[in-house]
Amino acid sequence: MSQKYENVVSMKKELSVTKVTKRGGGQASGGDQGQPAEITTTEQTSEEVITIHEQVIRTSRGEKLKKMREALAEAAQKQNAKPKIQRVPFMLRDHKNLDKYYEPRVVALGPRHHGKEKYKQAEKVKLQLTEHFIKDSEQTNNDETLLKNVEDKIKELRECYDEEATKDHDDEALAWMLFVDGCSTLEFMYKYKELEVFKIKRDQVAFVEQDMFLLENQLPYQLLELLISSSNKRVYLEASIEEFVKMHGGAPVVQGPAVERKPTHLLDLLRTRMVGRPPSLSTEPGPPSLSTEPGCTHHILDLRPMVGPRPSHSTKPGCTHRLLDLLQTMVGPRPRALPHSFRNVQELQAAGIHFRPSEKNSLMDIYFKPLFLCCGFLYLPIIKVDDSMGPKFMNMIAYEMCPDFQNDFVVTSYIGFLDSLIDHADDVKHLRKKGIVQNLLGSDQEVAELFNEISTDLVPNDAIYRNVTAQIEDHYKTKWKTWMAQFFHDHFNSPWTFLGFIGVLLGLGLSGMQTWYAAFADPSPCDAVCKYLKTHPG
Repeated sequence: MSQKYENVVSMKKELSVTKVTKRGGGQASGGDQGQPAEITTTEQTSEEVITIHEQVIRTSRGEKLKKMREALAEAAQKQNAKPKIQRVPFMLRDHKNLDKYYEPRVVALGPRHHGKEKYKQAEKVKLQLTEHFIKDSEQTNNDETLLKNVEDKIKELRECYDEEATKDHDDEALAWMLFVDGCSTLEFMYKYKELEVFKIKRDQVAFVEQDMFLLENQLPYQLLELLISSSNKRVYLEASIEEFVKMHGGAPVVQGPAVERKPTHLLDLLRTRMVGRPPSLSTEPGPPSLSTEPGCTHHILDLRPMVGPRPSHSTKPGCTHRLLDLLQTMVGPRPRALPHSFRNVQELQAAGIHFRPSEKNSLMDIYFKPLFLCCGFLYLPIIKVDDSMGPKFMNMIAYEMCPDFQNDFVVTSYIGFLDSLIDHADDVKHLRKKGIVQNLLGSDQEVAELFNEISTDLVPNDAIYRNVTAQIEDHYKTKWKTWMAQFFHDHFNSPWTFLGFIGVLLGLGLSGMQTWYAAFADPSPCDAVCKYLKTHPG
């Protein structure tokens, strides 16, 4: 509701008029020339009224409440919908040194970077791959029918992107773009080992692989399924996708009783495989399921143990706080996440904590196993560090930070956990010797700098590795364990020192046995004869 107001401003203006009158009827006579002229001043005041029309927009109470309800409904709709393919969140884009991880280097897939000059060379190769895909995949439909299938689903495919990405493309142009990009992507994965036929150099292949896992360069997985649905080699095409994702760090899918949700795009599929299980908060339409992981906060009640005891209130029957007390008793107190005091691998190694590669190649497969009295083993998944590691992990982190993707920030927490272990090149060197870090990047210093760079301004989920961190912290703060581990680390850090210590122990043992035998052993016959001869010299 808008209201119009008129503001009236009055302004007064004073005018002074000076009138000069000469005596003598207007003719100058000799007698009047010496007389002064008569000067008369008249003041006139005029008032001007200026009316200013001012329109003030005032929103009624009903319109304010309506906007609030619309915002709530929009948030609920986004929570229940699949995450859209969108730009990298501005929190990550603000770092100039990290821009290189989000921009395609060779090829543009989808509408976000389509049409840029530096990607035009790849468009011709994509057309060749598209033509070969239609032949190699043995489509039951011809190319026109396959394109028509994409056009029929263009509204659903458009909904997979945010509005900003597709606003400059009509349905026909968007359908053709997705048709070419989808077919060429599938052919690239299907014929990955035979790409020399298309005269694609190996260095370009490596750059294309990086571009295929960028958040802003994703294609809807629904599009890929649509293109292979009419193929006689559907099983082989699906297997090529899984093999391609596995090659880039994703562990093979583990069959279980839970039904795995459909991926949103290739980056989402890679993240799911690396995590080793579907995300606990489903992105499928419907109410989100609560995670069963310890420490995950699902409602405001979970925050009560963190803010201290509740002040006493009225004890009248039916008070709300009694229900909260009952729920808190059923749930139990939730431990607080305390900051850890250990810094890096070298400190943990000196404290008696040794590192071993875990059996499963999953980011969740991190656990601590105590051994004997003064040492323990920290098991970590194997990670391959090469030129593609930074872009893959940074884009998975960007995907986890998207506002419409409900998840538990596993990748972000994993990078944060590794960053707490890696400070210097010596930390990387130790993990490399233990077979945990496969350094294909260069020097150990470069790997340490990479982890320190990509972990900038990340907010991990402390609940994911809370138990492991608590066990490490408990071992690290137990002084006698640390002292014993430090003693063994300083004096028995090589097999030669250990063998020397065993030799010293054997020497001391033999000397002790000889002394005891000489002092307490029974006399031999020779000793008796000598003694008799001494007492009977004759």
